[in-house]
Amino acid sequence: MNGTGESIYLPRPATIKATKKFTALEKFFNIEPDDKKPLGHKPGQFVEVSLMGIGEAPISISSSPTKGPDFDLCVRAVGSVTNAMHRLEAGDKVWIRGPFGNGFDTDFFKGKDILFIGGGLGIVPLRSLINYVLDKRADFGKVTILYGCKEPCEVLYGDEVAIWDKRKDVEHLATVDKCPEGVCWEGNIGVITTLIPKIDFNPKTTYAVVVGPPIMYRFVMKSLKDKGVPDENIFCSLERRMKCGVGKCGHCQINGIYCCQEGPVFNYAKIKDIPEAL
Repeated sequence: MNGTGESIYLPRPATIKATKKFTALEKFFNIEPDDKKPLGHKPGQFVEVSLMGIGEAPISISSSPTKGPDFDLCVRAVGSVTNAMHRLEAGDKVWIRGPFGNGFDTDFFKGKDILFIGGGLGIVPLRSLINYVLDKRADFGKVTILYGCKEPCEVLYGDEVAIWDKRKDVEHLATVDKCPEGVCWEGNIGVITTLIPKIDFNPKTTYAVVVGPPIMYRFVMKSLKDKGVPDENIFCSLERRMKCGVGKCGHCQINGIYCCQEGPVFNYAKIKDIPEAL
């Protein structure tokens, strides 16, 4: 059952309310279940999106549960289902199952300083927790957001990123790996680990939430450990290879761990020594 008492295994019809093209590969969707009932999700969870006659795909929820019954997805066109979704617009129908997976424990983070580190498409599931924290800002300590992309054209949720810059209760730094000639970019240039020395935080009382491509984790974790952040204070999301969402297909299994059920959110201390986890 989800947070509203509905079965997470039965597909629910839903309507696309709005779309927006982010990049050549990523597209934003705002979706509302036809029964007007919220997903009842935690930040970091995902849903299975079905298109009749085509198939089903797991996609991270990018909006906070503090929203209404509607929710947001950011879909990268990489397969038959996701490419078909890119052809959909407002008014079109989809089917939703879920939410699935182990999300972020929002109660655990209350009162704590939080350092968000998002790389590339990792900002999508991270946005769900970021917006939850910002919607309940008084419940949390210092908030720092580090966001990195390959190039300026790959920045997602640009309007919200600009708002982070203006908020006085949030420290936000952005970086790109490279900036093509003639493109305007006022942020840092370099990999995301180059931002960590630029921020001031207490490593013993700060909790880092890291989401990004697998190659990013090794270097970010090392940078955090070099700053003195305990392994127990680091959380990450391992979203690769998920398919069925219920631990049956085995696509997401990593040395006996099913990411779709025991994850995608993990405490770093519990998986750091598991081969192939990071």
